[in-house]
Amino acid sequence: MQLDAVTRGCFITMEGLDGAGKSTHVQALVDHLHAQGLDVVSTREPGGTPLGEKLRELLLTEPMHLETETLLMFAARCEHLQQLILPALRAGSWVVCDRFTDATYAYQGGGRQLGGARVAALEHWVHPQLQPDRTWIFDVPLEVARERLAQSRTLDRFEREQADFFQRTRQAYHERVAGDPQRLRVLDGTQSIQAVRSELLAQADELLSQWRQRQQGHRP
Repeated sequence: MQLDAVTRGCFITMEGLDGAGKSTHVQALVDHLHAQGLDVVSTREPGGTPLGEKLRELLLTEPMHLETETLLMFAARCEHLQQLILPALRAGSWVVCDRFTDATYAYQGGGRQLGGARVAALEHWVHPQLQPDRTWIFDVPLEVARERLAQSRTLDRFEREQADFFQRTRQAYHERVAGDPQRLRVLDGTQSIQAVRSELLAQADELLSQWRQRQQGHRP
């Protein structure tokens, strides 16, 4: 899994509670990065590969033991990394992923109360030397997220969980931010779509500027 930290592409992940508005902004970010002349791969978890999408269907619909659920999340992630994410980063592409391992810490570790130790063990096994360069967490109060979900599509088995599950999940996200505020940035999802998008794209431009400076500094 060795990647050259200077020459590789940039790995971005988008996180947040279901209903926080995350997915609304993924394509806008991808389009913005494309407009800056970047090669961008847009993907999601669980999923991202043919096998991953089959596992996604199971994870979102079939009842299962918590440890089975967590292992399947990482099985899909391992395939995703090997087949799509790592090759794209090695080629210098940017990868924008709708959820990654922070979601497992939040949903399985926090929401389902597995705790962080087993998630960390799997993380160390599956991607010991890879973390996203930037993770944006779209944050809204629980009542806002649930109101938005009630107005959307048919809910999957995670989205049908009770309020205390989502409270624990949100708390776990905030604990992740406190542990690594440089990588994880919170966006206030209660703002208007345009306000959130403007903040997101402004921060993306800063990240792009830093990445290009590293690239230029590496050239002979």
